[in-house]
Amino acid sequence: MTEKAAKIELLAPAGSPEALDAAVGEGADAVYLGLKSFNARMRSANFTYSQFEGALRSLRRMGKKLYVTVNTVFEQREADRMYQLLKYLAALGPDALIVQDFGVIAMVRSQFPSLRLHASTQMNIASGRGANALSKYGVSRVVLARELSLEELRGVRQDTNLELEVFVHGALCISASGLCLFSSYLGGKSANRGLCTQACRRLYSREDQAGQGGYYFSPADLQLLERLPDLAAAGINALKIEGRMKSADYVGVVVSAYRLVLDAIASGDEGEILASIRQGKEILRNDFARSKTQFYFDAQAGNGGILSNSASPDWLNPDQDGGTGINLGTILKVRGREDDSRAFISGSGGLLPCLGDSVRLHSKDDTNRVSHKLKFVEPDGGGFWISVPEGFKIGDRVYLIQTKTMSKRYAPVIERNVPARGPGHEKAPFPDLGDFVKAGKSAKQAKTSGLFPEGLYVAVSRTEDLFIVQSSRPQRVMLAYSRKTAAYLLAENKPPLPFKPAEIILVLDPYLPQGAVSAGEDTGGENWDKSLESEIEQLVGKGYRQFVLNNPGHFSFFRNLKDRDKVLLIAGPWLYIFNAWSLSFVLSLGVDGCVSPLENNRQNLERTLGELPHSTGRQKARVPQPPGALRSRFFIPVFAWPPLFRIRSDVSPLYDFSSFTDNMGGDFSIVSGPEGSQVYPENPFSITDKIPFLKEAGFSRFIIDLSGPPLKKAAYRDLMRAVNEGAPINGATRFNWKDGFYQKP
Repeated sequence: MTEKAAKIELLAPAGSPEALDAAVGEGADAVYLGLKSFNARMRSANFTYSQFEGALRSLRRMGKKLYVTVNTVFEQREADRMYQLLKYLAALGPDALIVQDFGVIAMVRSQFPSLRLHASTQMNIASGRGANALSKYGVSRVVLARELSLEELRGVRQDTNLELEVFVHGALCISASGLCLFSSYLGGKSANRGLCTQACRRLYSREDQAGQGGYYFSPADLQLLERLPDLAAAGINALKIEGRMKSADYVGVVVSAYRLVLDAIASGDEGEILASIRQGKEILRNDFARSKTQFYFDAQAGNGGILSNSASPDWLNPDQDGGTGINLGTILKVRGREDDSRAFISGSGGLLPCLGDSVRLHSKDDTNRVSHKLKFVEPDGGGFWISVPEGFKIGDRVYLIQTKTMSKRYAPVIERNVPARGPGHEKAPFPDLGDFVKAGKSAKQAKTSGLFPEGLYVAVSRTEDLFIVQSSRPQRVMLAYSRKTAAYLLAENKPPLPFKPAEIILVLDPYLPQGAVSAGEDTGGENWDKSLESEIEQLVGKGYRQFVLNNPGHFSFFRNLKDRDKVLLIAGPWLYIFNAWSLSFVLSLGVDGCVSPLENNRQNLERTLGELPHSTGRQKARVPQPPGALRSRFFIPVFAWPPLFRIRSDVSPLYDFSSFTDNMGGDFSIVSGPEGSQVYPENPFSITDKIPFLKEAGFSRFIIDLSGPPLKKAAYRDLMRAVNEGAPINGATRFNWKDGFYQKP
């Protein structure tokens, strides 16, 4: 007999009342669900206020927990709606809110302190430092980023007392948690707004080999059933199943398998645990999902915390399309009229569907994906005929996603005829922005103004790029802090750079995994210290005293710094300052400046910071302080190749190409190396021709971000000529600057 493990919470998705019934019926300890707004699965059914209140009442009687997802960023114009929602939830008292936006944390802490908060995986917490940075703001649990190894999970547990929740089953993102811009770049349907269009699941073509393509960025599904004993031993508090857009069948099957193993672990009997894992794996053969992977679970953290598990990871298979479901086969024949089309399926999947089952059809060129309930099924030799929607043809694939005959009937959880309160119509107060915007200049503000002069700031990824950009003599350069950069800057004997340390702003990477906090190789300097905190202290001693922070955990590196009063901190774009409340949060952390997110738009930026006194024709924001003081401290990116995917792995051994195209004609490039891989668009974001108008609006610090594909001297010269002439950049996109986020009808 082994020692009994502490109670571990099994948390299941409830994207619909039917999925809620299945989760509870199969033994979930808690469920998470979204309402009709401000949640990261806006394309799922979600719950009405009446359904939510009925579910909450019933689950309380059952001793189950209910968590509400409020895990998207909100714009300033939505502050009233967010305030109304939070006030409504505070009156009802769900067990916790799962949140992404620091503005939600600030609003809850200020106005509704009774609400319990869990940090969403979208908040990109991957280290004990990141978790601890949130603890004093009322966050009691963090849903850790999914790209962590077991070794790192153990490290996080050692470094924090907060509750830890990890995903154990379901769909994965190719991009690091909370750092994907691809869907937003394609049309404003931002993953940070719950409207991801799953660019990772698309078919792409290689430019160097016409006609050759693959699903290069569509990962397999996570399955950690076999590793539950390891997670229990590591001290993880809650295990999360992904799938608020999945069927009730899926939820029921997966919950039953994980419940079986967790109960065996609780018993402490080794034989029972092994038997339950075997039985659970058989159950999961019917989860209607993709092929399975353990992702980075057994990976080893290397230089800078980047994980390596093999040259050909099992979580990427370019030959497997991005759809879910059990493969039924390929369409070989099509017959019938438009309103009564039928297709003959090869039957290679070995299953015969039944009338009333649901299937998903994928066109072979990936231009069309449709779900369909079967109205006709007829066996025929080695295959079968089924009804299909109009437009599908020979070569298209068919997947079974839900069966009518296998569906179990569960007792309904939600009470009937529960009268709903619903949110009210109150106005949100404006947050206290402290000394940051008070009239007049303090000594700190005067110093900041001198060190952050007005003009252009150029961001690059490599020290060698500094020699290219020196020709234009920007006010400051922003240099990405990588292992290679660190080795160069900390080496004692190195060629001098064209910029002094006081002219260089170091940009910390937004992904701060546990393996990066203390990992690293002896790549430079006799006394190379493997602690990032020690590196920063050494850099400050060498005169590098301006930093862009992009993760909550970054702030801990400066808390006890010897020369903290000489250091200036800038809140980076990956902290997602989309509203005055998130601004108030980062200001409370002690920043001296802020960078507007790449997804932001001018209207929202102005609403967040307040209208200038001379502005006319627009409603004034409720800002008690002079808005010009805020604008003078904001950095506006006016040119960039947005990093669309940020992959915590070097995929160059798997993919020997550097550029690819989607089926809509969009061109992209991938840059891979020992510190990971990033995907960039061929067409950059640019509003450089809007700089004169931004100056009139009170902004005076602008970022030319070249920290993407390798920088070329001729391209830089042409870019700066266009910037100086105020000319538009050929082929550039406005991203979301003009139209803002896509708004769901």
